[in-house]
Amino acid sequence: MNALILIDLQFDFFNEGALPVPEAEQVLPVANRAMDHFGLIVASQDWHPANHGSFAANHWWRKPGQVIDLDGLPQVLWPIHCVQETFGASFHSGLDTSRIDRVFRKGTDPGIDSYSCFFDNGHRKSTGMGDWLKDQQVTDLYFLGLATDYCVKSSVLDALDLGFNAWLIEDGCRGVNLNPGDAENAVAEMEKKGARIIRSGDLPPA
Repeated sequence: MNALILIDLQFDFFNEGALPVPEAEQVLPVANRAMDHFGLIVASQDWHPANHGSFAANHWWRKPGQVIDLDGLPQVLWPIHCVQETFGASFHSGLDTSRIDRVFRKGTDPGIDSYSCFFDNGHRKSTGMGDWLKDQQVTDLYFLGLATDYCVKSSVLDALDLGFNAWLIEDGCRGVNLNPGDAENAVAEMEKKGARIIRSGDLPPA
């Protein structure tokens, strides 16, 4: 069974948000069209407490883009974003959320970030998505969303480690590109690990 996984299509990652991903708006029509091809649609949602350790504002003299040690792991510092119960954490109004079957929240522990929709960055705790998908007899996961070089990449790599077949819908993703070429390198890394790279026009019928 196939499932579509929508990664973090939340207001804060779009033009009007706190951490805008370039060209993120172009992902929304791809996401809405892609839903026509799937009987099961799952979304991840960044859901940070206000005191999250990944926020540069929570560290004296630190700025977004700097890297620190956070509980033993390297952590890129970000602007405050996707804080629980705020407008920025909600799904973009251009996304057809009525068709989403299940939402899994991540990044809820202030001491560790969670790019992947399956685990935190230290693989210390699971969101439960992997087990839930296996309970639904899902074998193939098709990913799109934000951002290619962080949450999408981490989710795809974890899906492969969990034994799923992973497909990246490349035109349904956009990258942060803190460093030039980050998104392109992320796609290459996913493909090398075993993910198949496709375009939304190549999706199988529902």
